[in-house]
Amino acid sequence: MAHVRERSPSPELSSDSLLKRLKTTHSSPTPTVDHELRFYPGLFGLENVQQLHQTYADSDPFKYAIIEKLFQDDLLKNVKDECMNELSFTERETDIYKVNQTGDLASLSYLSEAQLALFPNLLALRDALYSSDFRKFIQAVTGCGPLSGTKQDMSVNSYTQGCHLLNHDDVIGTRRVSYILYMPLPYGQEWQKEWGGALELYPVQPGVDGIPEPEAAPCKAIPPSWNQFIFFEVQPGKSFHSVEEVVIGGDGTARLSISGWFHAAQEGEEGYQADQAVPELKSSREQLTSSSTTFVEYPDPAPPHPDGPLRREYISYLSKFLNPVYLQTRTMKALMARFVAESSIELHHFLSASLISKLEPDLRRADQADGLDGETRQGRIPPHTAGVSGAWSARGPPHKWRYCTLQKTTESPRESDTILRQLQDEVFPSDAFRAWLSILTKLLPLSYAVEARRFRPGLDYTLATSEGDESRLDVVLGLTPQVEVEENETRSNGKLKANEKDEESHGWQAGEWGGWECYMAPHDEEDDPAVYRSGSSKKRQINDASGSQDHDDDDGDDGDDDGDAGTGEQEDEEDESTLLTVQPSFNRLLLVLRDEGVMRFVKYVSAAAAGSRWDLCAEFNVGMVQDDEEYS
Repeated sequence: MAHVRERSPSPELSSDSLLKRLKTTHSSPTPTVDHELRFYPGLFGLENVQQLHQTYADSDPFKYAIIEKLFQDDLLKNVKDECMNELSFTERETDIYKVNQTGDLASLSYLSEAQLALFPNLLALRDALYSSDFRKFIQAVTGCGPLSGTKQDMSVNSYTQGCHLLNHDDVIGTRRVSYILYMPLPYGQEWQKEWGGALELYPVQPGVDGIPEPEAAPCKAIPPSWNQFIFFEVQPGKSFHSVEEVVIGGDGTARLSISGWFHAAQEGEEGYQADQAVPELKSSREQLTSSSTTFVEYPDPAPPHPDGPLRREYISYLSKFLNPVYLQTRTMKALMARFVAESSIELHHFLSASLISKLEPDLRRADQADGLDGETRQGRIPPHTAGVSGAWSARGPPHKWRYCTLQKTTESPRESDTILRQLQDEVFPSDAFRAWLSILTKLLPLSYAVEARRFRPGLDYTLATSEGDESRLDVVLGLTPQVEVEENETRSNGKLKANEKDEESHGWQAGEWGGWECYMAPHDEEDDPAVYRSGSSKKRQINDASGSQDHDDDDGDDGDDDGDAGTGEQEDEEDESTLLTVQPSFNRLLLVLRDEGVMRFVKYVSAAAAGSRWDLCAEFNVGMVQDDEEYS
């Protein structure tokens, strides 16, 4: 577990002495470079520092400060030009973010003189930020304690269309103060609120066992502005924030920024503390070690044996909801053999046609009524209140997940709500479905958790969690209506040529809108637990009821066209940890036996999506069948 300095006292306790030290410091000239000349005039003035200190102390939902103009404008314009002309940006994507990023700017110090000559202004800005003058300025405003000048931690980030950063608290290692300096592009054009990219700040509320956790929606959203500098002290259980998705594209528009952290004073620096206390509260990253699913026990504790036939009354009950082909003994045995061999399977056209004919059009109407359909939003981010009226409410906390769940209501329900509630409360928990699952998987369902979920575009996701000590059977019924072009991708003969498919595949199946379900292998503690390639570049390998593995005519997965695509030998090293990626689908049942330690998440649904991502998600605690020959 990361060790950080014990939470610093409130600014009021040490502000007077710090302000005096700051004033004294700036009365003496710097022997080599006067970094104060880099900053906007008046920044270090005592009156300005006192005002910022008071504003910081009075701010909410946690203490933060905004400096509208930090650097001399000419310097920042030159820095912007050097970043865009000389630096290389790499698209990085995990469960929690998508961003174009440079390497750590601290590494500039290791470049040759010829290379350094390309970045005179960027070096000047970096050195000014981590100068003793500015660090003492930050300390005076926040009361955060001594900051390191040697441990520099910063990078340039470009948020273009689709980029985002989900809820977290920034608590890692010796980070003390987070900051961001904005350089939005194009220069001279005011960033509009509807473009997204705002810094969102979250209030907290008591969660399980009284541990503070962020509320489902932010209470403040700060759009980027040229030369604006925002900073706050990193505190577990308090400093929860996110970056709204950027929804504007083209014409060079980007939320360009320099962001990073000031760390606590390191060994050999003034103010260094060797014995740093472990914080009482876990960081948002540490809280993702498990999902803490609440399971319901079956009334009959004795599970059905998978080798027995499905009882006639169970077949009669399930036939009201399921495609009858999946209730045939021969089909179930074939699917069971496939699942036992691969630990995953996907069943197309799972629900009966009569049920789907009612469900699909009403899910589309629900998005239209809530303003969540693509035509209404035109790619813009909806308000956090969208889709949470009536039977649906937002479920958090957002540093783990955010999506809508189906609740009991006295209001007249929509037809789709009635169907989803019946599947959630009756069908999936039933003894009949339990017995059917046992036959199909050769596992013994012992307890269950089921919920209907709605992932709203521009708002919802789950972050990667795992179960460290037991296996789970995941059963997910995809109910996301597909866009018209995807529904009509097959020609009269039911197939497309490869080049036709590549041209037409887009949206959900091309990975453009997120929302894919991802399974990842256990990771080492020092690794980023959720680095993977974008779903648009992954080949999905999963058995379906027809026995094929790459559904080129049905799923539209992008990737290589040769028969070996998707094998481990051709994946990048980052891909080796990705076990399974499944795009949002309609009326397909996914079954996955998730081993202990395997991580799972649903990628953030982009505001560009045509509508909500719907599913019915169930988890089962399962027992294993012991073969008789093991005891013979």
